[in-house]
Amino acid sequence: MDAAAAPRPPVRELPRVIAVANQKGGVGKTTTTINLGACLAELGLRTLVIDLDPQGNASTGLGIENRGLEVSMYHVLMHDEPLENVIEPTDVRGLFVAPASLDLAGAEIELVPAFSRETRLRQAIAAVIDDYDYVLIDCPPTLGLLTVNGLAAASEVLVPIQTEYYALEGLGQLLRNVDLVKRNLNPDLDVSTIVCVMYDARTKLSEQVVAEVRDHFGEKVVRPVVPRSVRLSEAPSFGQPIIVYDPRSNGAVAYRDVAKEVHHGPA
Repeated sequence: MDAAAAPRPPVRELPRVIAVANQKGGVGKTTTTINLGACLAELGLRTLVIDLDPQGNASTGLGIENRGLEVSMYHVLMHDEPLENVIEPTDVRGLFVAPASLDLAGAEIELVPAFSRETRLRQAIAAVIDDYDYVLIDCPPTLGLLTVNGLAAASEVLVPIQTEYYALEGLGQLLRNVDLVKRNLNPDLDVSTIVCVMYDARTKLSEQVVAEVRDHFGEKVVRPVVPRSVRLSEAPSFGQPIIVYDPRSNGAVAYRDVAKEVHHGPA
């Protein structure tokens, strides 16, 4: 009885640094970062979301106004600002965010001649990693130097895949870039998790895409699928993750299940 009641251990040793990446835009990458982070924090795990996307949607989606920030991820990457000086608390206990600002758009160009340009984020995270169980890096939907920094800093890659036509389009290029970073910058990197998002149970297509993704990636694909949901789309405009905005919605239930599987592995 005691063994049955004991909490399940994490599937991987903590702390974990996970880059959330997909070179296609509009695939639920930032939505997944925000809500996975919030659900991990809800499980009692200290979680840091790092917003590497110049659009700053992960920042605003967690209630941080990214205009007029004195320091942001731009200053961490370009001016050696300590990451701890940038981190802000959120409305979810145990969830923190390192926000992006519009200045980050220029970092893609400014990083080109910079010394150790691909590993600046890794160095910044190393100084704070002992304070967190999870670090989630929201990468931009491009394969430039910001994304390379995210991949070089992480030990895992989580890829959200929309369950729509052309879902796997461009994924091959992302996997090739992950392999390139693995061979040249970060031998510990691997694609550990695939999450199927924007699932529409009314269509045969969604079901077929999920089957195709599972066929391609096997056990890397988490079993819960995230439904297409108006509530999930609305939540960022209120600066809240779905578990705060509508904790009983289908989207909240789905992301809680995803977080449990990311942390514990399949039941």
